[in-house]
Amino acid sequence: MAFGAMAVLVVGSLSLVALDVASSPLGRRTVVAGLTVLVLMPAVMLGQYAPPPYRLPYRWRWGLLLVQAVLTYLPLLLFHYRWLSLLGFLAGAVLLTLPPSTSVPLALAVGVSGPVLATAGLITTDRSMLSVLLGTAITASTVFAVAHLALLTARLSAHREHTTHLAEQRERARMRQDLHDLVGSSLTAIALQGEAALRDSGTSAASDRERAALTEIVALARRLHDDVRTISRPDGGLSLAEELVHVQRVLTASGVEVRTALPPRTELDPAITGCLRFVLREAAGNVLQHSRATHCEITLHTDGTGARLTVRNDGAGEAGPAAPEAGRPGTGLLGLRSRVLALDGVFTVAAEDGIFTLTAAVPRAEAVAARP
Repeated sequence: MAFGAMAVLVVGSLSLVALDVASSPLGRRTVVAGLTVLVLMPAVMLGQYAPPPYRLPYRWRWGLLLVQAVLTYLPLLLFHYRWLSLLGFLAGAVLLTLPPSTSVPLALAVGVSGPVLATAGLITTDRSMLSVLLGTAITASTVFAVAHLALLTARLSAHREHTTHLAEQRERARMRQDLHDLVGSSLTAIALQGEAALRDSGTSAASDRERAALTEIVALARRLHDDVRTISRPDGGLSLAEELVHVQRVLTASGVEVRTALPPRTELDPAITGCLRFVLREAAGNVLQHSRATHCEITLHTDGTGARLTVRNDGAGEAGPAAPEAGRPGTGLLGLRSRVLALDGVFTVAAEDGIFTLTAAVPRAEAVAARP
């Protein structure tokens, strides 16, 4: 709905500008050139304002912003008051593309540029300077609000999918634990009682058929018990690669550009795999919930000593998560630290120059045993 409203706003506003340009007393070539520019403007604007998953990469939106600035200011000097309403769209694009510390002053500069050009005599208009300024501010606010609403909706949808995934993984872990504790113990009891019955049958008059049936029951119980232990292992859920695919999908759907660097093959201990999966899930949740990141880089390095997972995003300068404080309850980063430390690993977080970096390094069991 937000994207549809944005399309109506852009196309409707440009249609009004096109009607003013077409009815202007300028030369035919000038009018045709202006209408051609107006035909190109919707593609440029919607490329700037489109929500995920149609949102273009950040560097592309920078380029579109420069193109939009050129297509706004150059025709403004030619078409004067007929082109003034496009200043609001440019200011809205600035607010959506640049970080707040930079976008707000630039958007104000774009808004003030209309009255300044009119005062300097570079453009002509019968509207007051206050009217021009207010019109630009209203258009910019509307563009920013509608486009930002679409972005928030995409982020909420991605966060809901990620939360559902976390709940599903926790439920699977609980079911695996229950399966191991309840069914596994029952199968062990059946096997032990069956073996005891076999021993007793050796001194009784039990038939060969009964002994064969008991032997089959004991063997079946042992096989089922092994199957239960296999299912209830810590790595019984998604693999690390599958977890990464999920994280990449939800972050991309929320408008975050994701880059990954992984080894060709990742053969890790089940305990390390489970720990890194959990770290990756929680790190993605932090990006979705606590930051306005536009980039996220995920790197996994493995060697003979262990594995190192690094998640880096550019959301620390906005609302990025800070480093966990000692004694602060309910902090997800503290839970990650405890999981990594339980495997003799190292967990660090850092926020510097707007970049938030989370690193979890977990050694292999053989490397831990070889330590002096």
